[in-house]
Amino acid sequence: MKALKYIILLLLIFIIGSCTYVAVQPNSYDLSRTRTINASAQLIFNEINDYKNWESWSPWLEKEPGIQFTYPEQTSGVGGSYSWTGNDGNGMMKTLEVSPYDSILQEIKFENFPASQVYWKFDAKGPSTDVTWGMKSDNMSFMLKFFAAISGGMDKMVGPDYERGLEKLDSLIINKMSKYDISIQGIKEYGGGYYLYKTTNATSANISATMGKQYGSIMMYMAQNQIQVNGMPLTVYQEMNQQEGTVIMSNGIPVSEKIEVADDSDVLCGYIPKTKVLKTVLKGNYTNLSGAWAATMKHLQDKGLEQSDLKPFEIYTNDPGKFPNPADWVTEIYIPLKE
Repeated sequence: MKALKYIILLLLIFIIGSCTYVAVQPNSYDLSRTRTINASAQLIFNEINDYKNWESWSPWLEKEPGIQFTYPEQTSGVGGSYSWTGNDGNGMMKTLEVSPYDSILQEIKFENFPASQVYWKFDAKGPSTDVTWGMKSDNMSFMLKFFAAISGGMDKMVGPDYERGLEKLDSLIINKMSKYDISIQGIKEYGGGYYLYKTTNATSANISATMGKQYGSIMMYMAQNQIQVNGMPLTVYQEMNQQEGTVIMSNGIPVSEKIEVADDSDVLCGYIPKTKVLKTVLKGNYTNLSGAWAATMKHLQDKGLEQSDLKPFEIYTNDPGKFPNPADWVTEIYIPLKE
């Protein structure tokens, strides 16, 4: 009997000591993980802002495929929410604050535990974005302290899941951005029109940056002279060497009529007449344009079509600033044909 009493006494001491240890642990925590993703803050923000997207990169669904999600009518923006039921219990999350493309503040509530705040920060760094995912609370319950204590702390208990979630989010975003489609539309008729342009040379390494400077300069000239834009930007290829990756190009902005420019101006006015063309549409990142041109030229050869003396050109039919995912960019390629 004495041995049993000692065992019970030791157990009581252990329990009291453990409870005391747990009770004196800090009432607050703030943990986070950061990952650099090679995508715009807008694209990443849009992916995270809608809870319906979370299933695609959730680290918890990977651990427990049978978890059940419930979505209300509103799942994005302030007031958006969702809930779940799983083997580890039930919970829900709702969005409290949103600063587009900069930050998101959410509240997460697990069954039988006080609510915590989840926060996202998007720090644009040129073409990439530092994405920070964190969670914090100033009101840890005794049970949460207990689970954190036996797991080595909240950071070790939750941090690896956040790391895995950001890793999956990165892969998902890159995969979405890499999708593209090349569609050869066949023989069409291009209506023609005037355009203001500047001519320069470029390589495959600097062509995007060069185009941006060219269009910026033309738009500035048009603003200074109160000239209205009459269509989407285009590029006329004066010379194209696909093997060496070099071009001489005229980057232009359509206008409604012929514009008389000063003799000393580096901005000129050009004209593309109404003509028969072979048309190809690329939906996807501009980096896929070389493949689209190669497919177009092959089609030209396979069908025995003959290019006219007019230079080939392409038109960028939507604004990348309004379409953060490059997979949504649309470019039309035109090769003028002999009648």
